[in-house]
Amino acid sequence: MLGSNDSISGTTRSGGANKGQRQRTGSSFSSLVNNPIAIGLAGLVAGIIIGLIIGWGIWPVQWKDAAAIHLRDDLKQEWVRMVADSYGGGYSTKEDAIRRLDELGDQAVSVMDTVFANPGTGSTKTITALTELRSFYGQAEESIMLETPLATDIGTGEESDGMKTSSILLICAVLALAAVVIAAILYFRRPRRTSGVTAAMKAQQYSDQVAHTDYAAMGQEPPIAQWMTTYLKGDDLFDDSFSIDAPTGEFMGECGVGIAETIGVGEPKRVSAFEVWLFDKNDIQTVTKVLMSEHLFNDEVSHNRLAAKGEPILASPGVQFSLETETLQMVVRVVDMAYGMGALPDASHIDRLTLELSFWPR
Repeated sequence: MLGSNDSISGTTRSGGANKGQRQRTGSSFSSLVNNPIAIGLAGLVAGIIIGLIIGWGIWPVQWKDAAAIHLRDDLKQEWVRMVADSYGGGYSTKEDAIRRLDELGDQAVSVMDTVFANPGTGSTKTITALTELRSFYGQAEESIMLETPLATDIGTGEESDGMKTSSILLICAVLALAAVVIAAILYFRRPRRTSGVTAAMKAQQYSDQVAHTDYAAMGQEPPIAQWMTTYLKGDDLFDDSFSIDAPTGEFMGECGVGIAETIGVGEPKRVSAFEVWLFDKNDIQTVTKVLMSEHLFNDEVSHNRLAAKGEPILASPGVQFSLETETLQMVVRVVDMAYGMGALPDASHIDRLTLELSFWPR
């Protein structure tokens, strides 16, 4: 019954600070995921590192079997001297010497002319052989072309190197594309927030601005504890609860409000009913009543289905009802509410609901 002088205090289940306030914080990883600039920079750095590892460590560019035409100018001259020295010493035939000189391509004559101008310390046989080769090479109508690395083997080697380089570029492109796809997935799957203020935070601010009922001014005994709780559309995890403790710290019970039913699909949820409950440690049952939207309340099937959870109550501003247990009593008043608009039936889902919970011991 109302009127007991026992002193009982109420605190929120979350620890007593800011009655019923629900604070949700994300991890440092979630903060990173929510920052597209950080994701882009991370992908860029990862791509550069992977590219360097592949390009310089796993598959570095290698050159081999280069033809004489690809040598430096001084080495081309040494090549001509070695050809002349081999021919002059009888270690190769004239045909062999011509084939080797042909590896210099259209630079063969100019390189031989340079060597003639600066024969170096070569032997007389070498100089004689070079003179003969120069004369023969200049007079020959057609050189005997060997299938040298320049013509075939080198072409195959260059093709192989080109294929290897193409493979490396392809792998790098695939890795870069994968990094972009992963970054895009993380970006689009991040929690959708238009600002740093959540629906739950706005709801708490709204509750703090609402004045509690002055039962003393109405000639009634004031409650031992009063709480205000607000639901706003977008707070899909709404579940406010309050712990009831005696002055000695003894736990006596709990009460709270949570989402009981939604309508339609998609996010945010369209809430059509709330369950209000009271738990007494000295009672074997938790008392529950279901606060329904007008559409749900008038729908016989939904009405009867939710009635299994508790007594149905039609949500309307100013509506007041009570929940009683063995030793506790709670009066619930609908301070304010507003229905949502849209494609769903009229008065089917609630965008805003503020409830006042007043508690007395029996």
